[in-house]
Amino acid sequence: MKHLSDFSASDIQALARADVARALAEDVGPGDLTAALVDSSRNARARILAREAAVICGVAWVEAAVLACDPDARLTWHVTEGQRCQADQVIVEMEGNAQALLTAERTALNFMQMMSAVATKTATFVEAVVGTSAAIVDTRKTLPGLRLAQKYAVKAGGGVNHRIGLYDAVLIKENHIAAAGGVPAVLKRVAETAPQARFVEIEVETLAQLDEALASGATMVLLDNMDIPTLQEAVRRNAGRAVLESSGGVNLDTVRVLAQTGVDRISIGALTKDVKAIDFSMRFDAF
Repeated sequence: MKHLSDFSASDIQALARADVARALAEDVGPGDLTAALVDSSRNARARILAREAAVICGVAWVEAAVLACDPDARLTWHVTEGQRCQADQVIVEMEGNAQALLTAERTALNFMQMMSAVATKTATFVEAVVGTSAAIVDTRKTLPGLRLAQKYAVKAGGGVNHRIGLYDAVLIKENHIAAAGGVPAVLKRVAETAPQARFVEIEVETLAQLDEALASGATMVLLDNMDIPTLQEAVRRNAGRAVLESSGGVNLDTVRVLAQTGVDRISIGALTKDVKAIDFSMRFDAF
C-alpha cells in the first residue's frame, strides 16, 4: 500500500469513494424511507453552511457522497480544501435530484464535520509552534476504518503524517525492547527483518536509554513523557545525530514550550482521537 504522501488526486478520490460506499451502505441499507416521500422526479438546490470558523477538509468525500446518489448532480465550491472559512459562510452549492441530495446529506456532512475538525485542530497546533523547528505529527490513534481520511485531514491542517500503520515503518517501544533482548539487539534485528521500512524509531523514557539508543546507531528517537529540562538535555546530548520526537500529554498550553526545547517533531494523538465535530448544516430549496 502506498503512503499517503504518495497519493495522487485520483488516489484521494478513490479513497473517498471507498469510504463513502461503506458509509452509505451503513446508512441507507435497502433504501431511504424518508426521502421516498419526495417525488422522485423533483430536483432541488442545496447548500452546505459552516456554523463556525474552521479549516475546510473533506471536499472529495462530499463529492463522492453526492455523486454516488446522483451522478448528474453539480457542485460549486466556494471554499477550497485546506482553506479557512468563517461562521455562516456557504461552503458549497449543489443541484440535483431532490431524493438523492436528501439521501447523501448526512453522509456528506459526517465526513466534512469530522475531517474539518481534524484539520482545524491540527492547524491550531501548527500555528502554536510557528517560529520553531518542530513539526506537528499525528499518531495511529484514529477512528477504525477511517485512518487515511483522518491522516489526510492532518495534512490539510499543515501537520505531518507519522507511520500509516504497522506495515510501513518501525516504532520500537518498551515491550519490543524487552522481548527482543535490549536496545542494541532490537535495532540490529530491524535491519534483518524490515529493510523496507520508511523509517525506524525507538522510544526511550530516560536519558540513559537515549544514550544507549544513540550509541546503537538510532536515527530517530521518541522521547516519551519527558519534562522540559530533560528534553533540553536530550537535545544537547543528541547534538543533531538523530531526529528527536517528543510525545505524551501534549496540549495547547504546553506545545510551544516543548517545541522551544529544540525537538524536531511533536506527536499528538488528540489530533485524531479527541475531535469535536465542526458544525455544518445543509439547506434545501426545491424547484
